[in-house]
Amino acid sequence: MRGSDAVAGSLFSYVDLEKRVRADHPLRVIRTIVNDALLAMSPDFDALYAQLGRESIPPERLLRALLLQALYSIRSERQMVERIEFDLLLRWFVGLGVDDPVWNATTFTKNRDRLLAGDIASKFLASVLAQPKVRRLLSNEHFSVDGTLLEAWASTKSFRPKDGSGAAPDAGRNGEKDFHGEKR
Repeated sequence: MRGSDAVAGSLFSYVDLEKRVRADHPLRVIRTIVNDALLAMSPDFDALYAQLGRESIPPERLLRALLLQALYSIRSERQMVERIEFDLLLRWFVGLGVDDPVWNATTFTKNRDRLLAGDIASKFLASVLAQPKVRRLLSNEHFSVDGTLLEAWASTKSFRPKDGSGAAPDAGRNGEKDFHGEKR
């Protein structure tokens, strides 16, 4: 029997985000590491925020969102806020419930600037990198780079022979024509 395509809104939501994120998802390990680092930084957060006034976005949530922005290559705070609005995995990682409102992108940016100005973001990154689970993943001997990025970023005019002789090769340019059909 064919199911109905009718959209039916519900009055209540009983979604447990913890159950929606699979047990072996890599963000689970990352979130544990991040939460340990954030817990150690609680005195830094207390010193940065006033005791009176309107509540701000918790710095823990901002830093988790900034980390996600880097991990998922999200280009702007506006896009980050939009992704958090609709992605249950990102909501879970940041610490928002299904029904919790997501902050405004402008508010996110202003609060991010506060964390950057107070050196909190750099302390957070240093704290994450100092975690034992992360330290064993780091090495001074080598680093890995996605080769497609190198191809995209490298200019053939910047290549030099390894022995240091001669000018940069003009590989791939011989006989090519520009947009107007003229030989380069």
